Amino acid sequence: MNRKKICWLAAVVAYATTAVAQIEKVNPVIGTDGMGHTFPGACVPFGMIQLSPDTDTIPHNVDGVYQPDVYAYCAGYQYHDSTIVGFSHTHMSGTGHSDLGDILLMPTTGALKLNPGTKDYPDAGYRSRFSHETEKATPGYYEVKLDDYDVKVQLTTTPRVGIHKYTYPKGTDGRVILDLNHGIYNYDGKTLWANIRVENDTLLTGYRITNGWARTNYIYFAISFSQPIKNYGYQDFQKIKYNGWWRKFPVNHNFPEMGGRKLVSYFEFDTASQPELVIKVALSASSTEGALKNLQAEAASQGFEQLAVKASEQWKHQLSSIEVEGTPDQEAMFYTSYYHTMINPSIYMDVDGKYRGLDQNIHQASGFQNYTIFSLWDTYRAEHPLLMLMKPDEARDMVMSMIRHQQQSVHGLLPVWSHMANDNWCMSGYHATSVLADAISKGADIDVDEALKAMVTTSNVDYFDGIGDYIRLGYVPLEVSGTAASTTLEYAYDDWAIYWTALKAGNNEVAEKYRERALNYRRIFDETLGFARPRYRDGTFKKDFDVLQTYGEGFIEGNSWNFSFHVPHDVNGLIKLMGGEKEFLRKLDELFTMHLPEKYYEENEDITKDCLIGGYVHGNEPSHHIPYLYAWTSQPWKTQYWVREIMNKMYKNHIRGLGGNDDCGQMSAWYIFTAMGFYPVCPGTDQYVLGAPYLPSVRLSFENGKCFEIKAPGVSDKKRYVKSVRLNGKPYSKMYITHQDLLNGGVLEFEMSDTPNKQRGIRKSDKPYSMTDEN
Repeated sequence: MNRKKICWLAAVVAYATTAVAQIEKVNPVIGTDGMGHTFPGACVPFGMIQLSPDTDTIPHNVDGVYQPDVYAYCAGYQYHDSTIVGFSHTHMSGTGHSDLGDILLMPTTGALKLNPGTKDYPDAGYRSRFSHETEKATPGYYEVKLDDYDVKVQLTTTPRVGIHKYTYPKGTDGRVILDLNHGIYNYDGKTLWANIRVENDTLLTGYRITNGWARTNYIYFAISFSQPIKNYGYQDFQKIKYNGWWRKFPVNHNFPEMGGRKLVSYFEFDTASQPELVIKVALSASSTEGALKNLQAEAASQGFEQLAVKASEQWKHQLSSIEVEGTPDQEAMFYTSYYHTMINPSIYMDVDGKYRGLDQNIHQASGFQNYTIFSLWDTYRAEHPLLMLMKPDEARDMVMSMIRHQQQSVHGLLPVWSHMANDNWCMSGYHATSVLADAISKGADIDVDEALKAMVTTSNVDYFDGIGDYIRLGYVPLEVSGTAASTTLEYAYDDWAIYWTALKAGNNEVAEKYRERALNYRRIFDETLGFARPRYRDGTFKKDFDVLQTYGEGFIEGNSWNFSFHVPHDVNGLIKLMGGEKEFLRKLDELFTMHLPEKYYEENEDITKDCLIGGYVHGNEPSHHIPYLYAWTSQPWKTQYWVREIMNKMYKNHIRGLGGNDDCGQMSAWYIFTAMGFYPVCPGTDQYVLGAPYLPSVRLSFENGKCFEIKAPGVSDKKRYVKSVRLNGKPYSKMYITHQDLLNGGVLEFEMSDTPNKQRGIRKSDKPYSMTDEN
């Protein structure tokens, strides 16, 4: 019996049996960072809809003054809150800034209230108290009881449709609030316009346009009710200075067309005789026609229970591609992490292939599905490489979406941090080049010349974040950017990705140019200090420089101690620049063991004491590859020690389960890779750098029908060190494994020990890739 057939049977068994157990180990309420940055609601893998409760409505700013408490509501939900405002359909997962919260519904009874009230005075509005005891969240399903109304709420989704089932108390007429003014990171004036049409007594269509993190976000909807509307109306909470001849109509009550900037509407039903009301909300970025097509294709002919089962089955299928063994907490953390990696990016197109492009025109996707929500500063590191390994079809379509984004951009730029047909320009670098290079290196069906053109064009937009000076000087000067040093380091790695892709394309001229640019990291290293340091245009380094300070020292969300190690493409060159291996190791050791005084993070929204191991900041992504850098030295066993320390401290099976924002799956992807025993230090190469497995058994089932097993019998906090490794039964001495090694199928066996093997992996021939060979 051949291996392919064995693996195929294993996959069938997994789907039929272990997948059920796997999905039960995922709890969307747990495994968050405790700051509410991961939502607990219903979605399907990579779906456009993330249907979730929002527990407060703190504005981003009041009269232009930032409200710090809003940071806790990046995903709209806070576990410690005692009231729910309503259930909105779009959310970001684990981000450090936010938007969305589109199309909020709330079932109510009793007196009509059209404002949400406040946390302190919930009776002043339509919000309701609730208890976690009635909350239930599993992949694809959410349930809660609204105590003020005695209404049971059940939610599920398809990729483009959110499905609500409200069960009202017997003998009571029910109402649904549709609040088109509500939003996450809301503020006065965010909603530019909203419109509702009552097409008939069971169907609404409409749209709203918001101006937020996505500067112009169009959301169209089609909403169907399982019961006929018996009464409806609305209020616009912004006074209209000119209403034209609309004033001849009684527009606020039972008038089938509603419009406004702060529009809150209501719809009443005869639930006294039929207490169950099912509502299907289809979204589209292109048109109400697109929303109607999505509704018809995905949800029109099926009931709530059927759709909930279908959503659950989709998660079972996706989660069953990895099987693990561990303690109950370890397995719950693993599958919750895997679940997190399949929330964003998300589909952004209609069932007929139409989507809104970056140019705000409607495009027709051909040969790919269009995706959005690219938090690339975070996700290029591990999230996209994990998808390239485990979900290659989706990963390839994400790359195609990025290329189309660049072609539609008036600037000619690949996405930086993009969502909803907008680039919000958050963070630094042009890291889509890394994602493209990684996909090409790993065999994705992409036109290499088309990708390379997009990458090169992006890297030469001279007015974007200091690129012009970077090209002329070899670094971004501090006068131009407050994050000049970290941006230079990021550009150098991104330029390496272009160099690597040019080699694949056989374009030696471009390759040589970007090879030189990839070495620009050297230009901001102060060798007398031994750390990266920002420079001015005249070449002088910044004075009064503090290597531990995050703010005002030329780095973004990190200090020089952490960012100086950000040369993933040329670790050997970095070792030399830092003064040789002995000094490099001393700095690595000190980073993990130092005491970082509180003054360096006490005012930082992203960093708390829980995020730290010594001075190593796991909650901020620039540090994620650092524990693996020991692999290039004579002490690779130290990676095996520190990755387990990080896993134990930063990932726990409770509500404060992550030591930092999940950032659209990046923190979770780091966990998945590290649990398997390897990590993509330099995306773009085909290498994964070996650490040590966290779990005794992991089995990967690939799209090509083959399986790869990682075995580490007896692995534990004590037996964390690798004594020896065997690949398919043969001794394996390298400190990396290739993408193709994994896809070929087989078994990687680790013999674990309570003492390090200080001789393994120290030969030069066993070391991972480095652009230069200087150690």
